[in-house]
Amino acid sequence: MTRTPLRPLARILKARETGENPDVIEAEIRAKRHEEMHDKSRQRAEGRLLVLGLAFFCAFTTIGARMGTLASSVPEEPRATTVGNPIIGQRSDIVDRNGRILATNLATHSLYAHPRDMVDPANAAKGLAAIFPELDEAELLADFIGERKFLWIRRQISPEQMQAVHDIGSPGLLFGPREMRLYPNGSVAAHILGGASYGREGVASAEVIGVAGVERQFDGFLRDPANEGAPLELSLDLTVQAASEQVLAGGMSIMSAKGAASVLMDVHTGEIISMVSLPDFDPNNRPRVLTSGDQSDSPLFNRAVQGVYELGSTFKIFAVAQAMELGLINANTMIDTQGPLTWGRFRIRDFHDYGPELTSTDVIVESSNVGTARIAMQIGADRQRDFLGSLGFLEATSVEMGEAASGKPLLPANWSEISAMTISYGHGLSSSPVHLATAYASIANGGHRVEPTLLRVETPEVGPRILSDAVSQSAIHMLRQVVVRGTASLGEVAGYEVAGKTGTADKPRENGGGYYDDKVIATFASVFPASDPKYVLIVTLDEPSVYTLGETRRTAGWTAVPVAAEMIRRVAPLLGLRPHVDTPQSIGVTLTSN
Repeated sequence: MTRTPLRPLARILKARETGENPDVIEAEIRAKRHEEMHDKSRQRAEGRLLVLGLAFFCAFTTIGARMGTLASSVPEEPRATTVGNPIIGQRSDIVDRNGRILATNLATHSLYAHPRDMVDPANAAKGLAAIFPELDEAELLADFIGERKFLWIRRQISPEQMQAVHDIGSPGLLFGPREMRLYPNGSVAAHILGGASYGREGVASAEVIGVAGVERQFDGFLRDPANEGAPLELSLDLTVQAASEQVLAGGMSIMSAKGAASVLMDVHTGEIISMVSLPDFDPNNRPRVLTSGDQSDSPLFNRAVQGVYELGSTFKIFAVAQAMELGLINANTMIDTQGPLTWGRFRIRDFHDYGPELTSTDVIVESSNVGTARIAMQIGADRQRDFLGSLGFLEATSVEMGEAASGKPLLPANWSEISAMTISYGHGLSSSPVHLATAYASIANGGHRVEPTLLRVETPEVGPRILSDAVSQSAIHMLRQVVVRGTASLGEVAGYEVAGKTGTADKPRENGGGYYDDKVIATFASVFPASDPKYVLIVTLDEPSVYTLGETRRTAGWTAVPVAAEMIRRVAPLLGLRPHVDTPQSIGVTLTSN
């Protein structure tokens, strides 16, 4: 920077010439220099004050905004730090095929205690015992005054309970946010959904894990954040499921049955539209697993999937259909039904005397054990085993439930000729109602194998062919005749052309010592509508008994069939099936023009 000298030579010389005092020039320049320095210092100070003022303004604005945010937010308890992977609390919904909620999440709170922060442990224990009757006041007080630093009180509490705990006013009682699994339809589809519980837990969140049913089978999908909350869509129809449960519960009560199961399946896709097992439970309050006794007595036991039973005469259609496929018989072939049929020390008899012979159709209609056994002898044990294997009877079903693995069929140790004869009419091989539904669907859809599924199928795949279309149609016609003029006459539902087969099997004793004389498994396997099969319905009753027409009856024709008929009457309209009404042909003269 160029500075003006205090005594500039030019001005000094000029001042001397004019007689002026050169010191005045120096004083003037010095004053001017001081004034410039003062102005610069003032500008620098004002700039610093401005920057400092802006800094204070920004700081107070930030603090004020943060204080406003905190004042308007919901108070949260301090969160404990965790080591390792974070707990994923969010879980996807489960919906039916129409998007209706089957399982969802509900925001709630947990309750825990820091005993060392309590001012009055006795009052806190007394207050908690009053709010939660299942808690013991003395035990709580012992924990509060002991050495414990942390104590869970309740894993989840209602808003009313939370407010009541707040009113106790103890600083040592704290709340943690979390989600709980909620099943808004109560016990509807309980065995399919299964239930959920808590896994890893923290004071700020808890891991919700599936413990049974599809909750357990698809646990990874339901907890995966990558799905972005996409729901798990099942093949079930909630309305049909609820109606099926209501009808089956009523039938179970009327028939004085110990238990019951039903399966409604789409014959083309294998989709399970409804599946019921009774007695059932509420997954919102899932009962404990039995630690002793027969697990089938527990409401947790899924009779439709886990229960394997001898399903009686419902198996007869398999023997006849296979024989027709092999070209051994046709629908009108005469079969020897003269009984009893003796094989070694075994004797096979019919429930009634059907005469010396019946057509193969009437063997199904009248449900002849002797006739079916003779057809099985023509087929042979090896070919029978292979055919039943193609229908899925040799292994557990592929339905998407963890419990399905325990429903593996019980097969004879030695599949001999006598085994083939008894299996042909449903004795000597035990399977589940889902197995039976899958097999009937494979016959009814034109002869293609289907796989049972609880997931909605957008584009069904055609399975391998098991029977020709002609044999499939003949088999359905035979099953239709069972309802029209056979053992399932009570199964007729006006407008829906029900076809099906009854099965009544003696129930084996628990210790393996033969069969009960007065306990049966009654089953009705039905297909509707027979003219264009769309659905298979299996209804099974455990130990049914009904007193009618002057005697106690246990057979499927009197027990399972009317229950299935009422179920079809209720659910067919819900499935969008319009009843078929035969229009009588008018009689008269019609005028036509040439």
